[in-house]
Amino acid sequence: MNPKKIAIYGAGGFAREVAWLIQSCHETGALYEVACLIDDAPQQHGNRLNEIPVMGLEEAYRTFPSAPLVVAIGNPRSREIIVKKAEEKGFTFETIVHPRTEMSKWIEIGLGTVICAGNILTTNIKLGKHVHINLDCTIGHDVIMGDFTTLAPGVHVSGWVHMGKRVYVGTGAVFINGTEKEPLIIEDDVVIGAGACVTKSLSAKQTYVGVPAKPITR
Repeated sequence: MNPKKIAIYGAGGFAREVAWLIQSCHETGALYEVACLIDDAPQQHGNRLNEIPVMGLEEAYRTFPSAPLVVAIGNPRSREIIVKKAEEKGFTFETIVHPRTEMSKWIEIGLGTVICAGNILTTNIKLGKHVHINLDCTIGHDVIMGDFTTLAPGVHVSGWVHMGKRVYVGTGAVFINGTEKEPLIIEDDVVIGAGACVTKSLSAKQTYVGVPAKPITR
């Protein structure tokens, strides 16, 4: 059986990591192959990055019209914009989970989500569309993550934490647990800085840093 070709939108560091993720899936029997990297910068078109051709969106769809897409852009809002642009072009999307991910069968994973190597997801977890979970994160029971949310490497989310859409969580941040009656609510578009410790619910469209995490005042 021929491997399923996957296009990757992005040509930066995370895109190269996602390419490795896809290659790792293939090595364990998932039968994937990276078709191309997509970059908006014309000067990059025609180059090869880690032996993968770099193309513009038009050329990629013309060359690989049946290849589903993974968007490897870390910024949640930029990723949402790119997904809409790719949908309008005609692309469909693929969900990619690294084979070295540990998780129960009680996990809901939205289309286009990327889960990198070394993650542990326990039980009764809901991930939205186009979520990114980077290297070595842990996600506890009854966690909800909205569409386009991003966890940077080494984030630890305890049970009963509910995140909205486009939340960005920096490297090494941690969340204490909520409860069934009072989950920690992280509203849409919250940014949480690297190394922060989240101990309570956070309001939308603010950046929080420190231990415990507090909003940045300007």
